Amino acid sequence: MCGFCGFVDTNIENKELVLTNMMDSIAHRGPDSSGKFSDAHINMGFRRLSFLDLEAGAQPLYNENERFVLTFNGEIYNYKDIREKLIEKGHVFKTNTDSEVLVHGYEEYGTSLLSHLRGMFAFVIWDREENTLFGARDFFGIKPFYYTQTEDGFIYASEIKAILQHPSVKKELNEEALETYLTFQYSALPETFFKGIFKLPPAHYFVIKNGEMTTTRYWEPIFNETDGTLENYVDAIDAQMKESIEAHKISDVEVGSFLSSGVDSSYVASCFGGDHTFTVGFANEKYNEISYAEELSKEIHIPNTNKVITPEEYWDVLPKVQYFMDEPLADPAAVALYFVCQLASQTVKGVLSGEGADEFFGGYNIYKEPLDSASYRKLPKGLRKCFSSIAKALPFNFKGKNFLIRASKDIEERFLGNAYMFSEEERKKLLKVETSAINPFEMVKPIYDKVKDKHDITKMQYVDMHMWLAGDILLKADKMSMAHSLEVRVPFLDRKVFEVASKVPVKYRVNKENTKYAMRLAAKRNLPPAVANKKKLGFPVPIRVWLKEDKYYHIVKEAFTSEVANKYFNTNELVALLEGHRAGKADNSRKIWTVFMFLTWYNVYFQNEA
Repeated sequence: MCGFCGFVDTNIENKELVLTNMMDSIAHRGPDSSGKFSDAHINMGFRRLSFLDLEAGAQPLYNENERFVLTFNGEIYNYKDIREKLIEKGHVFKTNTDSEVLVHGYEEYGTSLLSHLRGMFAFVIWDREENTLFGARDFFGIKPFYYTQTEDGFIYASEIKAILQHPSVKKELNEEALETYLTFQYSALPETFFKGIFKLPPAHYFVIKNGEMTTTRYWEPIFNETDGTLENYVDAIDAQMKESIEAHKISDVEVGSFLSSGVDSSYVASCFGGDHTFTVGFANEKYNEISYAEELSKEIHIPNTNKVITPEEYWDVLPKVQYFMDEPLADPAAVALYFVCQLASQTVKGVLSGEGADEFFGGYNIYKEPLDSASYRKLPKGLRKCFSSIAKALPFNFKGKNFLIRASKDIEERFLGNAYMFSEEERKKLLKVETSAINPFEMVKPIYDKVKDKHDITKMQYVDMHMWLAGDILLKADKMSMAHSLEVRVPFLDRKVFEVASKVPVKYRVNKENTKYAMRLAAKRNLPPAVANKKKLGFPVPIRVWLKEDKYYHIVKEAFTSEVANKYFNTNELVALLEGHRAGKADNSRKIWTVFMFLTWYNVYFQNEA
């Protein structure tokens, strides 16, 4: 796991110093070593966190005649197979790293190299003869890639903070991102919160030639259910997960695993059989999974290291977390993840984790909604719309009101993904700034269009795979782990695992009793039944409790009435949310947190402009 940065054809002075500053800003991604390459057209920088061929794996890496130059962040899990085939074709390798297969593979296959890969990656390859830059991001967006194009040229990096070090880049808030952030809790647009700085989407590559950038999607996840027995699917899931975990274990350093009380990380940890597991929790019993993790660790004979996060620690680290995130993220679990990564980094250089299982196998509880409303939705849509209008018009809440409203709509009209937060009406009340941000439902429409013939549950999974997974789950996993120079590997998010998951029928993914049904049965073969059947908790954080306490209530109220808040929000609306939560009128904790995290992030990156 590493970090890279660079720029092409930028007409600036002191290029080496600029590159050094960019590299220094992401030194946390690679504290073991650094490297540079420069010619008349490009300056490439690299920071390394060593995992394979510790002595000889420094980057940049080259092919035999040094025509192609590589910087790479990630892991290629099938590199040995690719290496053997390339050697048979006459390629000569200088190292035993997975990185070197990329540069020789590009020499041999061109952009088709990507179809050979299995892993997580973001990388660039410079062609010194053609003065062409080729770059790519992995299939699911596990590793980040940011870029901008200025009048001077093309600038790229593993983190935005490195791009901001370049003198051609003007740091300016992208207000269009704010409205969609309030909807999704994360930066959901291709353009980031910094004007002109973009994210390369997952499963895309680009080519820069003669100053022109072309971007191409090279792979697409497709659900193709097959007709088989439940036992066959369970067999396939268990076999493929164990194979994937074995592939993800490859390392020349010690690797542990994260462990919560949930089935995903428990499945990975039990099959991995590593040397350590790591868990964090809170003093509040409802928000503490440590006892579960300790019990399972004893059963699988792996020592568990854990930590209770105090409220003071959690709140004190918020600015640092938002600094490492680059963009505001409202997910409270990001902060807990910061602490478990910090804990693990004191013992190991890498961990296995359970991200991706919910999106692949149908794990979120909201995926049950189409089943729960199936009978009601047999009524004519016009009648359902009528009941919905009546429910909305009533000035009081009652049991089933939200059901009547949501069940009147098609899935494309009601589901924006797991992170949906503020409605359009709420955003208009909150925001002072006017934006032309695209309607959130228009944002997800192209995703729905690709699965319009699929079951509603599959549609929901597909939306989350393209939005929530990359925008929140994987972003925080990368940024919080790299903040502590720790590599996180995610064996669920493997092409071969998805091939198995894509064939599982809806009825074996989600039923009225359980989510991830077939996957849980596979997990049961390796876990105590109580763990395999445990209801999903996510990464529980007691913010709803803290926001009612005087100390933290006043911290947030001060932020909500600040000059920065007044610049972008109607502060009376913010305070009303806070007061309503404290009075117990409604649980506004996640809405409060979404705004508070934006303000925290803004003060980190734009405090001098406030």
